[in-house]
Amino acid sequence: MEVKTAIETRRAIKAYDTEHRLTEAEINQLFSLAILSPTAFNIQNWRFVVVQNPELRKQIRAVSWDQAQVTDASILVILTADLKSWEKQPERYWKDAPKPVQDFLVPAIGQYYGGREQVQRDEAMRSCGMAAMTLMLAAKDMGYDSCPMDGFDFDAVAKLINLPADHTPAMFVAIGKGIKEPWPRGGQLPLGDVVIHDQFK
Repeated sequence: MEVKTAIETRRAIKAYDTEHRLTEAEINQLFSLAILSPTAFNIQNWRFVVVQNPELRKQIRAVSWDQAQVTDASILVILTADLKSWEKQPERYWKDAPKPVQDFLVPAIGQYYGGREQVQRDEAMRSCGMAAMTLMLAAKDMGYDSCPMDGFDFDAVAKLINLPADHTPAMFVAIGKGIKEPWPRGGQLPLGDVVIHDQFK
């Protein structure tokens, strides 16, 4: 599928075939593509929690406004971020780069993120947002539907998945075989309302 077609046809699907399962090979393909998403300084701070356990998914649904796609989609992906990934062996992120690049970038990571908790969190949300879009477009290309979600109790979900203290939840992406067409698009704003050339007036 062309990228343009995937973008145009991707919709937030709420109803899924509850019997369908993605194969391990398909799941690996999805995440092999997701990890190509960009992150600042290549810190790869996203962590993808793939929830397939039916009982756990019921518990998550109970703290997610009872949204059906939490339990009904083939997989539920909880995108979380390691807020301290920048300081955990940062040399890993540039191990294949030429030494002059390593010598410049590895120290720069700590200089940029050290002591800047809000920057760390903002970066986490940016990274997870880009990874979520990659996941959804990859799923569409593979013939699957998806639904990005943030309607859940962040603290309750963190507890249910035993999220480490230095991580934060960002969002869900449900992925599976849709069984119901989405509503027509609600209406896109005209380009003139959202594209600003050079400066706001």
